[in-house]
Amino acid sequence: MKSRKNKSFISAESLHQRWMKDPDYRREYTKLEPEFQIARQIIGARIKQKMTQEELAEKVGTGQAVISRLEGMNAKPSISLLQRVARALETKIKVTIG
Repeated sequence: MKSRKNKSFISAESLHQRWMKDPDYRREYTKLEPEFQIARQIIGARIKQKMTQEELAEKVGTGQAVISRLEGMNAKPSISLLQRVARALETKIKVTIG
């Protein structure tokens, strides 16, 4: 087994800061910012309420897979869906697009 003495580790934040200097990475990251905002807010509110994805889905009137896609940034949700999620979580969802 090889020793880890020669390996150095870098935090995700440090790596992200380094990559943000690359214009292509920064452009693609910026494109995803609205999805990041939505996912962070939904996950945060759901966890604060100690609610599972399945429980949230039931309150929203959708399937757990839909909530999973929202939280995993694999969806382009409608305003209507976001409104239903916000009501189910008793919170506001704010998205800045710019």
